[in-house]
Amino acid sequence: MNLYQQNRKRFQTLMTLDECAAILPTNTVKMRNHDCDYRFRPDSDFWYLTGFEEPGCLLLLLPGKDDDEVGKSILFLRDSDKLMEIWNGRRLGVEAAPEALGVDEAYDIEDLWTKLPELLTGQPRLLYRLGMDDAMDLRFNHMVKGLRGRARKGTEPPVEIVDGHHSLHEMRLHKSAEEIELMRKSAAITTEAHLAAMAATRDGVNEYEIDALIDYTFRRNGANGQAYSSIVAGGANACILHYVENNQPLKDGDLLLIDAGAEYQCYATDVTRTFPVSGTFSEPQRALYEVVLSAQEAAVAAVKPGAPTDSIHTVALNGLVDGLIELGLIEGPREKAIQEKTFSEFFMHGTSHWLGLDVHDCGSYADEGESRPLEPGMVLTVEPGLYVDPNNDKVDAKWRGLGVRIEDDILVTESGNENLTVAIPKSIEAVEAACQANLQGSHA
Repeated sequence: MNLYQQNRKRFQTLMTLDECAAILPTNTVKMRNHDCDYRFRPDSDFWYLTGFEEPGCLLLLLPGKDDDEVGKSILFLRDSDKLMEIWNGRRLGVEAAPEALGVDEAYDIEDLWTKLPELLTGQPRLLYRLGMDDAMDLRFNHMVKGLRGRARKGTEPPVEIVDGHHSLHEMRLHKSAEEIELMRKSAAITTEAHLAAMAATRDGVNEYEIDALIDYTFRRNGANGQAYSSIVAGGANACILHYVENNQPLKDGDLLLIDAGAEYQCYATDVTRTFPVSGTFSEPQRALYEVVLSAQEAAVAAVKPGAPTDSIHTVALNGLVDGLIELGLIEGPREKAIQEKTFSEFFMHGTSHWLGLDVHDCGSYADEGESRPLEPGMVLTVEPGLYVDPNNDKVDAKWRGLGVRIEDDILVTESGNENLTVAIPKSIEAVEAACQANLQGSHA
């Protein structure tokens, strides 16, 4: 039984306990422009339960009749079509699906709205996530209305629509050993890409060249590609948190902030490193960088079982505020600066988010109104940063336009944590060494 079948079995057991059927469509192909489509990526929930990457499919899970029954899995997918496969690629097909994917039954997706009402008759509760696809929602609502219209004929219609995937998303939040190995592989690919970027960066190289190198390194190592649009931000561009234009020349004397992660078998990595284009930090750059690095390392050390999720942000914030005060960018003491949020023009985002099949992965951050404690198997980012607006005339000119963020991906373990991206240089000495390796090579 593979990873996806195991996931499906666990989820079906929960659905049986809840006497709930689950309807899980994957994504459809989306148009990019005119007659060109975006590269397809399956819905994360659907992938988690099937490992199947064809578009326009739907998984139906029916609960067992008794607590000890798993229930039935039914996949609707595109059937084999020789002509369409010549034009658009191979299809698994209905006949091959049960054996290939371990589902109990398979039907042509063209028959979905004919077969689905029959299969759902007598199911009291339906799990379906509204708001993801307007066209699908319309057909689903029409089907439910039709089922309810048959009640006078003795048909049992659903009495409750569960709009949400809480149980499934809690499963996804806690990674299995096999998932962790996939995330380690994604992190290893990302490590190679960041090292390549550091080695290739120098005065006159364009941001888009580094962006292309990163993407090439991802794909060359078997990744799906980028887990998100890479940020390659030279100089003051680093002060734009989601800068993705990536089209400006790099200059000696500037920093380069790269926020980029690979997606391997749909599992994401999310890493940020900041380093000098020249290969050597200037004094102001070094000073600001050391504040962020110290705060980040303290926050990483705070990741352990039982720690409240929001405590990681608190540790990072305390370190950043102390550093800002020491550098003279804000006034102390720390408690006053935090209360009055004078730090917020330099640090305006959170420190952590869940990571997995999605870059901002599913799972709640609170439990009954309280910050939920971290548990083994959770993976989260730790990413403090400081950004000085280039037009901030309240600070010394030497700080203006500097942006530094350092981000790693941290697995919560039984005894503490494992930094999945620890191999990417981040100490001053290691970063300068990785950057200067390219300068030696460029003059050889």
